[in-house]
Amino acid sequence: MSYPITIRNLIECFKKLPGIGEKTAERLALATLNLDTEIIHLFAESLENTKTKIKRCSICNNLSEEDTCEICKDSNRERDIICVVEDPKNVVLFEKLGSYHGLYHVLNGLISPLDGINPEDINILALIERIEKENIKEVIIAVKPSIEGETTSLYILKLLEHKNVIVSKIAHGVPLGADMDYIDSLTLEMALEDRKKISEENK
Repeated sequence: MSYPITIRNLIECFKKLPGIGEKTAERLALATLNLDTEIIHLFAESLENTKTKIKRCSICNNLSEEDTCEICKDSNRERDIICVVEDPKNVVLFEKLGSYHGLYHVLNGLISPLDGINPEDINILALIERIEKENIKEVIIAVKPSIEGETTSLYILKLLEHKNVIVSKIAHGVPLGADMDYIDSLTLEMALEDRKKISEENK
């Protein structure tokens, strides 16, 4: 005997999420049967809203419900420093620390020729344009310490070689190959504070 088609469809939907296998999807689908109708409606509405309301900030490429995200609109931020991260999750990680008050730039990936991801496939050009248009004094590269991260860092450094900006990189208190999502907040905060310059400001 199998589950009714509605339950089977829900199981298949949960399986499409990363890290969710057959058994977990089945457990989640059955758990929804015990949720209040109000919660189910909120769940369904929230899922739909992620496709209809969420967009990318026109400045930094972070997730936003408006053309410009809250961070870019915040006049209290240090507007002469940009922290370059791989994806929006990393913005949330640094914001939770509460010790960084500059701006961000989300690349939406890292250079990885083996995976067919080249410089033009991620949001690097927009970063260079921001640096040229805004009075940016420092760019902090805060991507994971991996081959892809190092390749991306070196490529950005090369592009900024003749720009009037200091380029730094978060310290290697972050383990080699570690996913930024799993680094504890203290290690991440120390890596940000102890960032190392990898270029000097052009005089």
